[in-house]
Amino acid sequence: MAKAMLSLQVQPYRMLKKADAAAYCGVAAGRFEVLCSVPAVAYPDGSRLWDVRDLDAWVDSLKTGAADSDDAILERLG
Repeated sequence: MAKAMLSLQVQPYRMLKKADAAAYCGVAAGRFEVLCSVPAVAYPDGSRLWDVRDLDAWVDSLKTGAADSDDAILERLG
């Protein structure tokens, strides 16, 4: 009987520290804030975390032929 191996990676947190956000996006931590236009969310204690949903939207926007957001379309229309 043949066996197959399934490798799944589950992201357990919505908010990520800088190193984790960079790894999630596939970029080096040292270049993350230069390359990524997603702002961190500032918590009352001074910590800064990145929202996975915002990171997903940013990566999707980098794809060739990605659909523009409603705001981007309205901005171009004036």
